Amino acid sequence: MLISLLIWNGVPLALAQDYSCEIPSKTHIWISPLNPTFEEPVKIMAVSTDGSITELVLTDSQGHHIPLQLRFRGGPPWSILSAPQKLDKGQYRVTVNRNGETISCRQFTVESATGQAAPKEWNLATEAFYAAWIEELFGAPHEENLSSNSLEPVLRNRERNFLYNYHGRNEDKALPLTPDCADLPYTLRAYFAWKLGLPFAYRTCGRGSIKSPPQCGNATIMAEFTRNISAQASFKKFNRLLADVVHSGSLRTSLEDESTDWYPVTLSRETLWPGAIYADPYGHVLVLVEWVPQTSGQPGTLLVVDAQPDNSIARKRVWEGTLLFTNIESAGPGFKNFRPVIKTAAEKWRTLTNEELVDQSDFAPFSLEQSQLSRENFYAKLAKLTNPHGLSPQQAYEATLDALVEQLETRVNSVENGEAYFRKNPRGVIPMPNRTAIFLTVGPWEDYSTPSRDMRLLIAINVLMSLPEKIIRYPELFLLNGKSPEQAKIQIERHHNKRIHERGIVYTRSDGSPWELSLAEILARKPAYEIAYNPNDCAEIRWGAQPDTEEYSTCRRHAPPQQRTKMEQYRTWFRETQRPAY
Repeated sequence: MLISLLIWNGVPLALAQDYSCEIPSKTHIWISPLNPTFEEPVKIMAVSTDGSITELVLTDSQGHHIPLQLRFRGGPPWSILSAPQKLDKGQYRVTVNRNGETISCRQFTVESATGQAAPKEWNLATEAFYAAWIEELFGAPHEENLSSNSLEPVLRNRERNFLYNYHGRNEDKALPLTPDCADLPYTLRAYFAWKLGLPFAYRTCGRGSIKSPPQCGNATIMAEFTRNISAQASFKKFNRLLADVVHSGSLRTSLEDESTDWYPVTLSRETLWPGAIYADPYGHVLVLVEWVPQTSGQPGTLLVVDAQPDNSIARKRVWEGTLLFTNIESAGPGFKNFRPVIKTAAEKWRTLTNEELVDQSDFAPFSLEQSQLSRENFYAKLAKLTNPHGLSPQQAYEATLDALVEQLETRVNSVENGEAYFRKNPRGVIPMPNRTAIFLTVGPWEDYSTPSRDMRLLIAINVLMSLPEKIIRYPELFLLNGKSPEQAKIQIERHHNKRIHERGIVYTRSDGSPWELSLAEILARKPAYEIAYNPNDCAEIRWGAQPDTEEYSTCRRHAPPQQRTKMEQYRTWFRETQRPAY
């Protein structure tokens, strides 16, 4: 499957004696499906780990070039993808160029009796392919609000999922994939391993305590996918097992621990590839999907996706409102990669240790850098990675404003999911757990309440509101263009007072009618969001509507008095935006 370098001098493919490439290359070419046929469209992806790709050329056996529609992405890793295209039977050659120089090539045959060889191991090429696959899978335009009720529609998108029907067995038909928060990165990785024929490792982990992070047992190595093309039933069985075993504790393990499914990496653009995860100290998980580079007219953005307990999937930008960082005794938070699985000289599978990962050319190196950063330094370093040239105060404000509105729009969907539940169960009441269990439980409360999301919303509001003061405290983070920090602060305060009346969201009231809220109204209602996470309350209450108003008049459902009493008791957690230890 791995290919090398060949300088193509215009010799027709039919006349060439040897189509293999003879010089090692860090650019690899992948064909989908695994065994191309003339009946199904063929897709081509080239992935490079040492620089950008400028051209991909497809040539038939007569040396004729076949026109392709191409998409270029990011880096590192850098990738180029052709749109699906039906091809006639015969031999084809893919050539990849960089600035006029051929850097990789590959031959494949449509309707071949032998098909392609599967890679069978995790290495630099397969890790880069995984990153490029993730980036393409969630690669909608940056300005688009990308969300879905579950992972299923995402993976069934033939245009975006390069591995759709990769085995040619219609294996994606009716494939049930509804992971929640902690399951999402495992499901994505397991799906990729199934399709490519790669091994997969996982552990059974505890949930930790107030004084110590979760700990895990020995790794279970799933090697069945490496032996042959596995049927959908085999993957479904394995994925159900994973869902029963993994949970948020599987990702919150100590950064120093090596009996884990994950290991921490350095905060750098070279190590944080799509597919990496961020595990926050309280159990939420984000999967990194794309770095949008900074340009002269547009701030850079780090995009991630997450899953909610109701199985919905949403893409969002990374900022202090979505990515919580603090060093606490009960968790090892930070950016992490899957711990690689390798085969020993004795033909046995095992996972790499931390020491082995310190100096590994095929994988991002193990690093404890994040454990040594304060909260402020962590966010400052991440901001520098996202916008290496710095931002003006107004650019920083607009990026923060966009992120907050995006977060509010995602909450609209979460509240509506709760309303949909009660339309099907009009006489039901969802039981409310006690104390910290409101953040971590099972059943309808987990699916439709929003305590974790609302705490992040309150943090996000604080971040926006405190931006003018941040200019005073950390002027080195901003491009002030000759202004003093005090002048920039006053300018942003005026800009803020204008913009909060121009931005807002629309939610659906209990009677089905839309109701618009400006951001100014939402900010004024901040105290109401300290007790707005209970799905037994109507949507109007959850958006802070006050009794005796037109907005509130359509409300027909209220949380039981004993639940409201508990929410008042827990209110200080939200007011102080400090989640209690378990």
